[in-house]
Amino acid sequence: MTDQAVAAAVGRRFFGRQRELKALHADIERTGLDTLTGRKAPRARVLLVAGKPGSGRTALAEELADGLADRYPGGVFRARLTEPGGDPVPTARVAQELLAALGVAEPPGAGEDELTELVRHALAGRRAVLILDDAVDAEQADPLIPDDPATLVVGVSRGPLTGIPDVRPCTLGGLDPKSAIELLTAFTGSVRITVDPQAAETLVEECGGMPGAVVLAGGWLAARPKASVADLAKQLRGLSGDPLTRTFLLAHEALPATAARILRFLSLAPLGRADAHTASALAGCSVSAADTTLADFAALGLVFAGDDGQYEVPGHLVPLLRAQLEERDRPAEVQLARARMLERTVRLLQSCRAVTEPEGSPARRKLAGLPRALRFPNRAAGADWLRSRQPVLLASARLAVADGELDTLARRLIASFVRALAAHRGAEAAAPELYGLHQLVLDVAERRGLHRERAAALLNLADLDARTGRTKDALLRYRLALDAGRAANDPYATGRAMESVGGSYQELGDWQRAGDWYGRALAQRLARDERADQARLYGRLGAVQTYAGRYGEALRNWRAAAAGYRRLADLPGHARALSEAARVQEYAGRPEESLRTCEEAVEWARRAQDTRLQAALQLRLADTLDRLGDPAAAGLHRAAAERLLETRATACEIRSGFEKD
Repeated sequence: MTDQAVAAAVGRRFFGRQRELKALHADIERTGLDTLTGRKAPRARVLLVAGKPGSGRTALAEELADGLADRYPGGVFRARLTEPGGDPVPTARVAQELLAALGVAEPPGAGEDELTELVRHALAGRRAVLILDDAVDAEQADPLIPDDPATLVVGVSRGPLTGIPDVRPCTLGGLDPKSAIELLTAFTGSVRITVDPQAAETLVEECGGMPGAVVLAGGWLAARPKASVADLAKQLRGLSGDPLTRTFLLAHEALPATAARILRFLSLAPLGRADAHTASALAGCSVSAADTTLADFAALGLVFAGDDGQYEVPGHLVPLLRAQLEERDRPAEVQLARARMLERTVRLLQSCRAVTEPEGSPARRKLAGLPRALRFPNRAAGADWLRSRQPVLLASARLAVADGELDTLARRLIASFVRALAAHRGAEAAAPELYGLHQLVLDVAERRGLHRERAAALLNLADLDARTGRTKDALLRYRLALDAGRAANDPYATGRAMESVGGSYQELGDWQRAGDWYGRALAQRLARDERADQARLYGRLGAVQTYAGRYGEALRNWRAAAAGYRRLADLPGHARALSEAARVQEYAGRPEESLRTCEEAVEWARRAQDTRLQAALQLRLADTLDRLGDPAAAGLHRAAAERLLETRATACEIRSGFEKD
């Protein structure tokens, strides 16, 4: 069996902890305080696995969840509440990850309370297991606990989560000697253990029975078939520190200098996850060399291998690796490694987006010039990569912005990420992720005093706020974008912000302010002779004046819009503006004029060959004729509209048939 196969087999097995598993199962059946008082349990039952990092606490939670699959058919959902470096993950981000796993769409820009409420609602009534891994405190975990006893929550923490009622922690120490030796044997084979069982017991004792330390010791022995178990135990005894630190230092010192440097640099990888590209960029080596090194690390128990080409550094090793990185590597080298990693990510994102472009396009020609390792063979491969790497890419963007010294690379990374998401998923589907990315751009722009970028980020965020019904939030951001656009002397941002401010007031029903802001935006467009924008703004002014009952002003603006569209040779736009003018005339009590204007609009729609618009206008014309007391003529127009729609439907069916052929 190869080293990689040994590591994979070990990863699938669970060693010891039978007493703890039995206690946890008994705790599930234990009567809670609410039941004793005669009240129905208002919340999910919470179990807690407490122990030091490296004690196998997460593995125990996973083993428990696997054993409960029949009782909880709703599935197992996992969330990590602490970053690999030890910083707590914001609860809102944890909720976003859980919603994605639950298949629940999140509103872009939703706050923490709304997101956690969505999580609790999605889990309500579902007999599922929720693993909250590495929780820092009760305040972090409590908002995620469902208000329904059907769900079982398994918390993993260093110690008690004081504040969550009716929870007894299952505290982990080291593995019992028999189980620890079984774990060690999975790496070394049985021969070296059976020839010196006393040395094996001494070794696992030096490891404190900590699974994390035993795995590193087993990996060290597996890489050295001629080394004895007693030799390793003697070397560990000569080092100072806790068992995990001692075994890690021994494993690190035993690596070749180049491999040790790559291992240290893996602590810079977002979420502690790295594929061959990430390791290659961090270390400045080839992708194939990085791939081989990562596989070797997996065999040594230094990283976990995933099914999608990604490797994860165990959370209990990240602080140790970062301490070695700080001690052995110069800050300039570390910063250069970060920059290389971000640059490689940017190039992969650009390649991921380019594969969606048509053959022969400039983007595809540029893609063909990239090294083979950076190219995706087809759109599906690019989409799969983007989907599997999305959490890491989001973390990369956050880390790049937080760094503060790589803002140019951070902006390029975010811009490439936004384009790739829009190309593969569409702006609407990717809105929650885009909201967070635009917020990161805003952070960089405010830090660097980049007014143009600040205006663009504020406009994008405000658009998403407006789309999700947070009109007042959108209005505030549009006003801030206007200030930023003026500071940048950016006419596009300024005009767009003024028009959007008007749109927000229109949504709020404040017709007077909406008209005022549309008027300001129109004045700017007139000064710059931007005719398409002028026509649109005349129409928006006409709409709010119609709502306000100022029919004379509304009619003048709709006629100005119609004239603008006609000068632009936009026949459908001209017809629509005329139809709105006819609507205003009808509201103003001038049905004969409305009839003539509507007939004119129908004629322009016919010239534009817009069948749907022509049919809609003929139906409006029929309604006007009914009100004028001419039902016969109204019937003729309705029949004509029906024929137009039938003709259009038939044409679509024929076209679809040809496409299938």
